[in-house]
Amino acid sequence: MKTRMVEILMLIAIGIMVESFARCPDPMCKLIIEHLHGAATRVGVSDTAFSVRTAGHNFLVLGQWMEPAISDRCIAWTRQTYADMAPFFASARYVNYLDKDDVGDPVAAAYGPNYRRLQQLKAKYDPDNFFHMNQNIRPAP
Repeated sequence: MKTRMVEILMLIAIGIMVESFARCPDPMCKLIIEHLHGAATRVGVSDTAFSVRTAGHNFLVLGQWMEPAISDRCIAWTRQTYADMAPFFASARYVNYLDKDDVGDPVAAAYGPNYRRLQQLKAKYDPDNFFHMNQNIRPAP
């Protein structure tokens, strides 16, 4: 029964992706599905900063274009596609895909159970948060 439900959800998600891509406002915009498997899943969750170590998929909505005149349409398409697909997302995030308009604490979500340890390391080696021009991990208090 669980397998059948997963299959149904996958078909619904694929349908949403197909419908969304049919409305894509520019050929440079993309929907990307990455398969996480193999060696990456054989590393322990706390062995590195990256904590997503179970087999699965990563979904990326890539909104890019060259013509300023279609900026509003492309931004709206990107945000709407992301919102339409959000019910199918797990809580884990990939840190390299975070952006300024992400809500909540996406950096903590990206590092998952390793975040607190990384904050402690940051407090030890960079207590003044000098290196902060990235997806910043704030030092532990």
